[in-house]
Amino acid sequence: MESQQLQRTDGGKIRALVVDDEESITQLVAMALRYEGWEVDTAASGKEALDKIKSFNPDVAVFDIMLPDLDGMQLLARLRSSGEMFPVLFLTALDSVEDRVNGLTAGGDDYVVKPFSLEELIARMRGLVRRSQLTSAQHPDPVLRVGDLTLNEDSYEVERGGEPITVTNTEFELLRYLMRNPNRVLSKAQILDRVWAYDFTGKSTVVELYISYLRKKIDSGRVPMLHTVRGAGYMLKPQA
Repeated sequence: MESQQLQRTDGGKIRALVVDDEESITQLVAMALRYEGWEVDTAASGKEALDKIKSFNPDVAVFDIMLPDLDGMQLLARLRSSGEMFPVLFLTALDSVEDRVNGLTAGGDDYVVKPFSLEELIARMRGLVRRSQLTSAQHPDPVLRVGDLTLNEDSYEVERGGEPITVTNTEFELLRYLMRNPNRVLSKAQILDRVWAYDFTGKSTVVELYISYLRKKIDSGRVPMLHTVRGAGYMLKPQA
């Protein structure tokens, strides 16, 4: 497995939390992440994870869905409601399309089914970290503006017409990509390459799913800005 030596924007080690009640899986994933040069902590239950998050302050996390107390989705809901926005990957034996959609709808940023490829799992986690740890030096002005829609790349705040909009990490990355390319049609393939950065099973579906999430959040009750161009892709266009 090739190490990418990712670091936090302050130069420290990436911090990953692995939450699973199967010790063999927890130790396997933790070992692989430490090989990446990351700092890793583990938890075997949702309540233990809540305590670890307060003290460990992770940059990224892996959650099993079927935990002995809080399930992974309940755990994530608590974190999101308290303002914790670090990316979360669900690692679970639940493999139906409905389960995947539920996991992503709950605010998860990725979803891997057991049994899994360890190399693929680590690659996906690297992708989550890269997307969430972009340095402000790359973009001196952290605020993107398209019409009355604004996105702050430093604070991860999104507003339209001055009204705050809550988004998940993946929704944020998708919106950021669209806002950096206003009035330009972006294909599903381009979006996948930039936002997900790997070959996602059912990939066209995941793009459509997240576009629908964003549309409900930024366009609901307003003049639409997010447009579908049939046969071509999607475009963010300010209202006339």
